[in-house]
Amino acid sequence: MRDKILEKATEMFLNLGFKSVTMDDIASEIGASKKTLYAHFKNKTDLVGEVTNAMFSAVCDGIDMIHEQQQNPIKELYEVKHFVMTTLKDEKSSPQYQLQKYYPKLYSTFKQKQFEFMQECIKENLTRGIEQKLFREDINIDFIARIYFNGMIGIKDLELFPLKQFSMNSLMNYYLEYHLRGICSEKGLKELESQIKTNPS
Repeated sequence: MRDKILEKATEMFLNLGFKSVTMDDIASEIGASKKTLYAHFKNKTDLVGEVTNAMFSAVCDGIDMIHEQQQNPIKELYEVKHFVMTTLKDEKSSPQYQLQKYYPKLYSTFKQKQFEFMQECIKENLTRGIEQKLFREDINIDFIARIYFNGMIGIKDLELFPLKQFSMNSLMNYYLEYHLRGICSEKGLKELESQIKTNPS
């Protein structure tokens, strides 16, 4: 039952948002009593934390699988973007922004885990890109990795980038292009142009 609750809660949170979905809503969807939910989760905050951890693990596992394919680093970033957008339902409910706004303690823990994982991934991606002469040799890997993370967090701020004006898919594409144009070699720019053609905003 615990897994069934987590699965349904994840689906509802991604589609409707953390704030708007109640424990009553989840209980109704799975055909159980609210008491059953509380037998597995102390409260809604506990459930949101478990869902966030499960989503984070699923995203990390998927990114690791993409990384294992050892594609060129530019294509890899676009593959990761596509996977994350699919897994998080195009981020229609802005899960990261809602987590930050309504569950700040959970968000703080999540952000630190996200930072550590992304730093490792991006540094490896940048190093491989330099080795393959797709990225410039003179870039500061640690600086770029941190800026990349900061930008990814920034584009999910709905006050800066309201979804009525920008779809999350467009924002991700714009940001990837922005990131890559700053670090690509001439060879890398050709590969970037190829990826842009196959990943329309």
